[in-house]
Amino acid sequence: MVLRLDEIVARLGGEIVGAGDTAISRIGTLEGAGPGELAFLANPKYRHQLATTRAAAVIMAPPAVAGPAAAILTPQPYLYYARVAQWLNPLPAVVAGIHPSAVVEGAVSATASIGPQVSIGAGARIADDVVIGANCSIGAGVEIGAGTRLAANVTIYSGVILGARCLVHSAAVIGADGFGFAREAEGAWVKIPQVGRVLVGDDVEIGAGTTIDRGALGDTVIGDGVKLDNQIQVGHNVQIGAHTAMAGCVGIAGSAVIGARCTVGGGAVILGHLNIADDVNVAAGTLVAKSICKAGTYSGAVPFLEHGDWLRNFSRLRHLDAMADKIRALEQRLAALEKKS
Repeated sequence: MVLRLDEIVARLGGEIVGAGDTAISRIGTLEGAGPGELAFLANPKYRHQLATTRAAAVIMAPPAVAGPAAAILTPQPYLYYARVAQWLNPLPAVVAGIHPSAVVEGAVSATASIGPQVSIGAGARIADDVVIGANCSIGAGVEIGAGTRLAANVTIYSGVILGARCLVHSAAVIGADGFGFAREAEGAWVKIPQVGRVLVGDDVEIGAGTTIDRGALGDTVIGDGVKLDNQIQVGHNVQIGAHTAMAGCVGIAGSAVIGARCTVGGGAVILGHLNIADDVNVAAGTLVAKSICKAGTYSGAVPFLEHGDWLRNFSRLRHLDAMADKIRALEQRLAALEKKS
């Protein structure tokens, strides 16, 4: 696909600086782009690369900076780049049909694509333009909304509902039993049946190897537009609000309720039965051990704090050895003064 800058701006907005007929066929980095490629400047620390970039044009925030042959000015260059990249790299067209090796007991739209060795259980409903990759297992009563795509080797347990236009990557498991057990006096564990469901909204992306447990009694709920990275664990009865995004290896214990538009950095852990407000940003590696009642950025391990407080405390932590030496010296001087008195 080849686009002109004026075509891009006509659809996505922005202001052209330079030749509107500049042809673009690919997206590249400022450092690595060449002729016919569109680069972007979103982080000011890379501004010096504008002087040497070979890109045909650059997406940047106003005002224009001398260097590239042409530019598109927009207040949000990174978002603009994402939209152009989607335009230049559309998803493959759906090739309707059911592979002869698939085992299908549910209802499948005539426009859906069902790959080799797929199993679709009784009562399942697969909507228009759904793509189900090879070796996926779709349980009884599952509903998958229009335009959703499952990569190979996804497992969806019975009763799960997936919304429209979702993307689920390989080895994701949705609807497995939550970790529910009661302990006998002798120490043995008694399994608690997990009879809830998983409800996933529209436009959700679920990364490779991510697991979302079904509810124990109620449902586990993933809101519209949620983005989950690879290898995330979502416990039973967790609720995640719309447009929240989580990086890899986040762990969420059962019955935590996370608000809308939150971000959670990689490796963070959220304990069970907590409530996280809307618009909370949790830094990577943070242990959230109590509820967060107001928007903001939170960092740290034990205990976690507001980000600014944590930075101030950590800066002192780095100087603990020097502070300890000073305290010992003061103690010695105090002891010497007490002897003199």
